[in-house]
Amino acid sequence: MEREEAVTLLKCHSFSYDDLSHPKMENGFIGSLRPFRGQLIEENFHELMEILRVLAPELARPSLDREVMACLWGITHMARAWAVEPEGMLRSNNLISDEQVALMEQWLNLLSYAVMILIEGGGEEEAFWEYHQYLQEVKN
Repeated sequence: MEREEAVTLLKCHSFSYDDLSHPKMENGFIGSLRPFRGQLIEENFHELMEILRVLAPELARPSLDREVMACLWGITHMARAWAVEPEGMLRSNNLISDEQVALMEQWLNLLSYAVMILIEGGGEEEAFWEYHQYLQEVKN
């Protein structure tokens, strides 16, 4: 995946892409939560981590792309507000199970940790270490 594709997909997952007819707008990370269809789409999480891997070198630079950071921040904030927080629209309306809440929280923690390490200059190995651990757990 090249940078341009990664940024386009990131915009779709954060529901900030200009083309509302793009399939990822409805079924992307944020789009799939509103309206919530009863299932979290794990493929979206893995795609976000791949996008992050593509963007990792630029996230280590002193100057960051404001649009990219807004998308990343928006994804973590909105998903947490809607799916994890007790008063969020999915939990307060009993639309999401406790297991799904725990999974979403785990995904958001892995994503936000990787972003934090990358922007601190901690390197890709450390940034994606917990994600690799998650992948090993999922396989077993």
